[in-house]
This record gives sequence, C-alpha cells and structure tokens, in this order.
Amino acid sequence: MIEKIKLNNGIEMPMEGFGVFQIPEEDCEQVVRNAIAEGYRLIDTASSYQNEEAVGRAIRSCGVLREDLFITTKAYIQQMGYEDTKVAFEESLKKLGLEYLDLYLVHMPFGDYYGSWRAMEDLYKEGKIRAIGVCNFYPDRLLDLCYNVEITPQINQIERHPHYQRKEDLEIMNELGVQPQAWAPFAEGLKGMFNEPVLKEIAEKYGKTPAQIILRWNVQQGVIVIPKSVHKERMRENLNIWDFELDDADMEQIAGLDKDCPSMLDTRKISEIRRVYDYLNNPVLTSL
Repeated sequence: MIEKIKLNNGIEMPMEGFGVFQIPEEDCEQVVRNAIAEGYRLIDTASSYQNEEAVGRAIRSCGVLREDLFITTKAYIQQMGYEDTKVAFEESLKKLGLEYLDLYLVHMPFGDYYGSWRAMEDLYKEGKIRAIGVCNFYPDRLLDLCYNVEITPQINQIERHPHYQRKEDLEIMNELGVQPQAWAPFAEGLKGMFNEPVLKEIAEKYGKTPAQIILRWNVQQGVIVIPKSVHKERMRENLNIWDFELDDADMEQIAGLDKDCPSMLDTRKISEIRRVYDYLNNPVLTSL
C-alpha cells in the first residue's frame, strides 16, 4: 500500500504517484485509467503537457471517488503574474472538470512568479486548492520566495535521481518545511541509469529491478516520486516498492553514484533558459 506523507499544512499526500508528461492527448485518458486501476491515486499533469482534458475524462470515468484522488497541475511561464495565473487556474480546472485541485504548482522559476504566488495564496484561502507549491526552484530562489511570501510552499518538485542527488537542496527544503518531490526519478534512463552496476547488484539482492531500487531510494529519504509509463506491467512494477527497505550499506553505495549534475534540465544554464522560452513559441512536447 502506498504510504502518505503530511505536508506543512497538514494535508496528506501519497508518496508515489503517476506522471503524464509526454503522453499524447489521444492516449492519455486510457493510460491514466489504467494507472488508477493499478492503484495510483496521485496524478500529476500540467497545462504545458496539453493533456489536462484527457486526465479529466479519466478521473470522471475511473470509478474512484474524487476525494480519494490527489490531482496536481501547473501554471507555465506565459501564465505567470497575478491575473494571468487566476485565469490559468480556472482554465485548468475547467479542462480537468474539477471543482478544486489538490496541488497547484508554479512550473518554472521564471517570469512574474511572485504575482502568481499571490494569486495561488488567494485561491488557497478560498478553498479552491488544498496545497500550493513550485517546481524546479534551486535553494537560492526557494529561500528568497519563502522569505517574501505569506504562505510557504508545500512542495518543490525537482529533477532528482541517483545521478543528481541534490543533498543541499533537500537540507534547505527540510529546514524550510517544503516537501521535495522528484520528477523523472529515472532521468528517463539517460546516462546509463538502468545499467549502473551498483543498482543492478542491489536489485538482485532484493529480487527487484533497478527502477524499483531507485524509487525505493527516493521514498526512503522522504522524497515523493511520480514515475511514468504507458505499460501496465511497468506501472505495476513501479508500485511494487513498499514491501522492502534498503539498508545503510545500500544507501551509501547509491550515494556514490551522484554526478552532481542535472541530466534533464538546468534552469541556471543560459542555453536551457533560452530553450524553455523557445517552447512558448513552439509548444511541442520537450523535456520541461
């Protein structure tokens, strides 16, 4: 059974969920229904993924009570600013066909996200969102935000996997009371992730797969994970991480895999910032 973790506002959130990034609109409804049928209750989407409507249809037809699901979406760069985020929120809510969101996030640390945060605080106070947070905020931006807002973010969703372990980031989040959540916990298999001898050896020890070891490593450190797969057997595999525990020696070995460098997104890199803004003018699904 998926464990839950309590956020800084007392809301409980599943420690493992299902991400829908890069799942086309025409496939997404059935994929999300399959994921819910397998046992996922946290579903993570975003306005920039262009599949909120499909996620909404899956939610309405899955046979699981709305209150038993935890639905996340995000506002992208062109939706930053107080008024724009208010509009973006209502658009996402309409596409999802929901009366409220469990979690609403600032997708990138760009644009007028302070204005957006004020809008999200108001929506939170109105009861339209149960929790609010950010994505891809490095410690400096997260700390600055926390020092200048009324409501501390409940979540910071970041790239986090064995090749990019972000020890300092987790320490700052813990100090601030912000819950870490890992997107792309496998780094999409880049840089030989699934072929790491250490992960394969630990996986063999427990009769698990390297993917299951990666997920277990994250949740065991209090990091929420949102793996993605369109295949039922892989969905099932990713959920099968709650019947074992890595020991200290395992955790130490995995710590040695840290390359201290993102595999997918670096919001401090000029070329990456340009790429992210280029997405606004050419909204094809890329690694956002």
